[in-house]
Amino acid sequence: MQNQHRSSTFLNEEKRTTIWFLWLFYIIYFVYDVFYFYILPDNPWSEGLGLPTFGFNYIMYVIMLVLLPISYYLIKNNTPGSIKYIYFITFTLFNIVNDIWVYSGNDAPYGSGNVIEIVIVLFAPIFVNKKFFNLVVLGTILKFIVVGLAIQDTLVILPLLMVGILAMIAYILLNRFLSYVSAVKNSYDKQLEGIVKGIIATLELKDPYTRGHSERVAQYAMILARETGEYKEEDLKSFYYACLLHDIGKVHIPDYILTKPGKLSAEEFDLIKTHPRVGADAVQQVEGIADNIDVIYHHHERWDGKGYPDGLEGEETHLLPRVTAIADAFDAMTSSRSYRSALPIEEAYNQIISGKGTQFDPKLVDLFEKVFPSWADYHNNYYNKDENLKETATRN
Repeated sequence: MQNQHRSSTFLNEEKRTTIWFLWLFYIIYFVYDVFYFYILPDNPWSEGLGLPTFGFNYIMYVIMLVLLPISYYLIKNNTPGSIKYIYFITFTLFNIVNDIWVYSGNDAPYGSGNVIEIVIVLFAPIFVNKKFFNLVVLGTILKFIVVGLAIQDTLVILPLLMVGILAMIAYILLNRFLSYVSAVKNSYDKQLEGIVKGIIATLELKDPYTRGHSERVAQYAMILARETGEYKEEDLKSFYYACLLHDIGKVHIPDYILTKPGKLSAEEFDLIKTHPRVGADAVQQVEGIADNIDVIYHHHERWDGKGYPDGLEGEETHLLPRVTAIADAFDAMTSSRSYRSALPIEEAYNQIISGKGTQFDPKLVDLFEKVFPSWADYHNNYYNKDENLKETATRN
């Protein structure tokens, strides 16, 4: 189960916002030009320029219309994020060429192209994207600076000031949007974490020997995942929740098997091996976890292909499940189980090293050697804290 799921909620919002942007762009762009050049052609700004500006606008109309099927294709293929950049960059570059062409050597006072520029600046915060907002503001300002230097007309200062004022208003709106999104996101993360930990607590009631196992595995795995340098901190949130739930499928396993002190029979072990699939099925629709559902499904695969449930070999298993496999094995060895006592962390360390290239990804084992001191510190702090809590409870 190699889930390449992308958050449908955010994708749909990006699509909707892009469609609004396109509607506004075309309606305002063409309606403004119709009024500017045809309905009210005798305004002071167009005096002596011709209608519409020596035919260059017609070229722009064609290019902007050609962008429509491209936008349709990108939206249909779930990649709408680049559309706003394409439109802004194309429109701004042609505007620069148009203004320089029209006003160079012309006595007419400078009048900036289309009101759509103002709309784009004010609309930019709706995408809740600082990168796009900065491009719009800086690109529009740069346009007027380049045109002003080229045509040697100080009147470009007026639209520059207007863009500056509108940019400040838009910046305030953008920050309000970002603050609201951040607040909602943090609230959602806390709720999701609380729900996940509640589920884990329920699982631990079935098997008291695994108390704290999920939390420890998640912490170990996060340390190792960061060390790979492959992920941003934001990307690891979903991974963290998936790690907490990596054994959730064990709710399907009878208690007598989970707590059996002796060796499992072949039938019992076959039942144990169903827990990754059961767990993955249970959370496949949960937003915020489904992106890393393969962590739950494949954390018992091995580098040599002798793991379960699918017997994947090497990099057929994604990187994060391979990270989780090392964290899971280390914690399983260093915590007490119904059938044995905990191993010293040094012995568990040696076992991981000996599994390099067979049970575990060799490159990840090399990274494990680097982060082991951090794992040891976390392990010791966790169990020292646990012992202190037990001692305090006993006294009380």
